[in-house]
Amino acid sequence: MDEYCVDTGYISLNKSGELLCGDHIEETTDEFSPSTIVLADGMGSGVKACILSTLTSKILSTMISNAMPTQECIETVASTLPICKTLGVAYSTFTVIRITERRTAEIIQYDNPKVIMIREGKSCDYPVITETVAGKQILKSKIELKENDLFVAMSDGAVHAGVGGKLNFGWSREDIISFLESVYDSSFTAKTLSTILAEQCSELYGGEPGDDTTICSIKIRKRRQVNLLIGPPEKPSDVDKMMSLFFSKEGKRIVCGGTTSTLAADYLNKPLISALPLYVDPEIPPTAAIEGVDLVTEGVITISRVVEYARDYISENRRYAQWSYGKDGASLVARMLFEEATDINFFVGKAMNPAHQNPKLPEGFNIKTRLISELSVCLEKMGKKTKVSYF
Repeated sequence: MDEYCVDTGYISLNKSGELLCGDHIEETTDEFSPSTIVLADGMGSGVKACILSTLTSKILSTMISNAMPTQECIETVASTLPICKTLGVAYSTFTVIRITERRTAEIIQYDNPKVIMIREGKSCDYPVITETVAGKQILKSKIELKENDLFVAMSDGAVHAGVGGKLNFGWSREDIISFLESVYDSSFTAKTLSTILAEQCSELYGGEPGDDTTICSIKIRKRRQVNLLIGPPEKPSDVDKMMSLFFSKEGKRIVCGGTTSTLAADYLNKPLISALPLYVDPEIPPTAAIEGVDLVTEGVITISRVVEYARDYISENRRYAQWSYGKDGASLVARMLFEEATDINFFVGKAMNPAHQNPKLPEGFNIKTRLISELSVCLEKMGKKTKVSYF
């Protein structure tokens, strides 16, 4: 699996009027599996459902990651969940998807809508074995994986979308499959696909979900490296070293900052060409071009906007449409880092630009450094590998 990675993205919609979501997703890794994802849906909604789903997902993810037998995992969950005083039962449905190092997906499903598998843009049937474990009907599957295989797990809020409103009987699993096939694009990340599907559910609910709704997408993709250079080095004598390391890396290259792009152009002995500011956000400076560099942008203002998009991406992803279609520098950087890259190398020069220094901050505190540090944290939360080198 070294050349591949597991791309996971999920979105939850709270039932209208509820502050807490009754669905919960837990993701873990271990030495044998790059990813184990558990989606649990607690009975009812609100606080009780939130407690049930959180306990279920945490218990299952911990036990399954430690290779505990399925029966023991389910029996532990059943005996641990608190009993509802009103109904006299403890109930939470769940879906477990475990990706192993041997490039297989192991799926365990209990009473959630059946996981949808998309291969080469089309729905794909997969083998299912039904077992009775601790008195529950459990669906188990084992699937050999291929590049770009996509798995979509969901709580039943997705198939209930539109009941009594835009749709008489809700949005069936077959309808969801048709929708996914119609919007599928191999370049989309798991988070993007989850966002698109969740937005459609919200629309069918008329913006007021009648049930907690969670969409979780898991995609198998090849690793892709992107390298970003920002700021000149603290010591002018380190320019050649910084440029040599940056341009020796495989993958796409982004250069940010006016001085930085001039140094990069000089190092490559290529002209720095200003681009026409067409179709851009008026708040974001225009891009430029250097032969041998994939994207050239302004520095701090552009990266500040990228950080804003990154914060939103790891939460509700409401600004997705803004950066996914924008032609400005920040949108272009966001697409390369969020959608294309799985591994990002940052090359950060620590030379101080007085124009970017806040007088209220301690001397030596570099805004550029802070931005890259926060961006790196956000990218790690997206499941990407980052490395930051300072010069």
